[in-house]
Amino acid sequence: MGILHVYVDGASKGNPGPSGIGVIICRGVETIKNISCYIGETTNNVAEYTALIYALQECLLLKAESVIINTDSQLIHRQINRQYKVKNANILGLYNQALRLMSGFKKVLVNHIRREDNRGADKLATKAVKEQLKKQ
Repeated sequence: MGILHVYVDGASKGNPGPSGIGVIICRGVETIKNISCYIGETTNNVAEYTALIYALQECLLLKAESVIINTDSQLIHRQINRQYKVKNANILGLYNQALRLMSGFKKVLVNHIRREDNRGADKLATKAVKEQLKKQ
């Protein structure tokens, strides 16, 4: 499968509050998968990590050898790249799960991108929350 480029984002209306995730998976310039999923009441950071985990799981199912993850979450970028320690117990389990999933690839690169460059994943995350709120 080669290299997949992935955009991830989490959205939370309130912190904590109703939350969703957005994931876009691309091969070259072609988008091969969009994920928009409501994940319940949680914090923005948990939503960001959940989006990362969904993305990594999907890339494993797609049999990718390498993945380039793009996130506008400075926290995730710095924790995964070991610039920040993970101090929050709620995040630690998600962080460890992400690292375990990453071990299934030859190479994983996690880039921090500007929020403006992550609009697609943000729209998918926000859409999941809005659709859930409409149902209530």
